[in-house]
Amino acid sequence: MRNPFRYFNSSPEVIRLTVMMYVRYPLSLRQVEDILFERGIDISHETVRFWLNRFRSIFANEIRKRRLHHRSFSQWRWHLDEVFVRSMERRIISGVR
Repeated sequence: MRNPFRYFNSSPEVIRLTVMMYVRYPLSLRQVEDILFERGIDISHETVRFWLNRFRSIFANEIRKRRLHHRSFSQWRWHLDEVFVRSMERRIISGVR
C-alpha cells in the first residue's frame, strides 16, 4: 500500500492527532486549530478541513479492522462480580426481589 502521507510537510502523527481530535470530540475546526496552536503546532482550520476530507475514511477503516480483530470470541472472558453475587444472596435470603 502506498503511503498516504508522502506529499505532506507535517508528520503523520500530527495529521492523525488532528483528525482524531476532531472526530472524537465535539470540536469545531477553529477549536482544533486553537488547541493545536497552544501545543506549538501552527496550522489553519482549512488545513484541518482538508486533512479531514482526505484521511477520515482511512482512519475509520483502520479502527473498524482493529475492532473486528479484538472481537474474536476466543478472546472474550466473562467475570462475575462477587459483590453482585453477595447482594443477590442477601435478597434471596431476606425474600426481597
